[in-house]
Amino acid sequence: MSSFEYMNPVKFYFGAGKFKQAGDIAAAYGKKALIVASDSAKPTGQLAALQENLTKAGIAFSVFDRFMQNPLSTLVAEGAEVANRESCDMVIGIGGGSAMDMAKGIAFSAVNEGSIWDYVYGKKQGTSALPIVLIPTTAGTGSEANRTAVFNNPETNDKKGLVNPLIYPKAAIIDAELMLTLPKRVIAGPGADVLFHALESFISKNAHPMSEMLSLKAIELIAQNLPRVYDDVTDLAAWEKVTFASSLAGMAIDCAGTTLPHALQHPMGGLLNVVHAEGIAAIYMPFMEYTWPAAPEKFAAIARAMGVDTRDMTTEQAAASSVDAVRKLLTHINMMPTLTELGVKEEHFDWMVNNVLTTMKVVLSNNPKVPDAETIRGIYQRCL
Repeated sequence: MSSFEYMNPVKFYFGAGKFKQAGDIAAAYGKKALIVASDSAKPTGQLAALQENLTKAGIAFSVFDRFMQNPLSTLVAEGAEVANRESCDMVIGIGGGSAMDMAKGIAFSAVNEGSIWDYVYGKKQGTSALPIVLIPTTAGTGSEANRTAVFNNPETNDKKGLVNPLIYPKAAIIDAELMLTLPKRVIAGPGADVLFHALESFISKNAHPMSEMLSLKAIELIAQNLPRVYDDVTDLAAWEKVTFASSLAGMAIDCAGTTLPHALQHPMGGLLNVVHAEGIAAIYMPFMEYTWPAAPEKFAAIARAMGVDTRDMTTEQAAASSVDAVRKLLTHINMMPTLTELGVKEEHFDWMVNNVLTTMKVVLSNNPKVPDAETIRGIYQRCL
């Protein structure tokens, strides 16, 4: 067994109905919250319910709902100003990954001076952050379970993550009942992201025994249950497993990181505002075909976790079968877009390839097989 370290200080509250305890849970961390809410939190009634829960617990609040699917660092700075002006002593994020990342960034920037990009690029380390409570309303990014928050820089179009232990949430409330009215696209995209996080953290060069256990269990749960909730959004039992898988995968990438698909998607999100999971899905098949020969044992294990019977296969055959298993799942949930459909054109490739090689070096190097510029361009080309 390899030598490794593991820590996850988040206190998790899993289960149907846990959302109703949000006020009591948050009361341990402050007296006035800045609620960072996604654009869906108000029309679904979830924001109003949270406000009612906080009021019952004696917690005052202000709301920041300037939302974007790829959060801008400028909005993070704006939210931090609101938090300080309103004398908020904690931040509660409710929504999908973007809202939760915004909440993390605001909690950090409210306390640490200067541009958040100084901290993203390691020029500064930070001293503290406001306490963070996260309430996911989609099952996908796993942001509630880790120390990462991803933002877009509107000046450079870079899309990069702040990775800092100061932004671990104090508490995460994972209530599957919040998912029971999601539209299919919002089931499919985040759900596919769970698979992507789990698969990539499993094959990452930084994987270790703890992360591999988390990754494989997340793959198993998502393969079995994502099609169920996609077909029947009211299947609470399946949703509980999908939400658990999301948090497990979030823990796994906290340990091991992601790999080539995330490195290739971030330039799309930064330059063209491509939806995260859709951009990754568009390049997933070529990524798997390129990578599995460099780690056949790992990809064979992925196939087994996805339910493939590999008993009569060689390791290489089993590894190759993982590609078909992922393709089948993504097809079932209608997550097989082309880059052309997402607005990516060949004229964008020069900038995107350069951005991968200059801003995503760490993520790129995690892949079992590291591509050069020509190979990266070839993968993009195949996916148009």
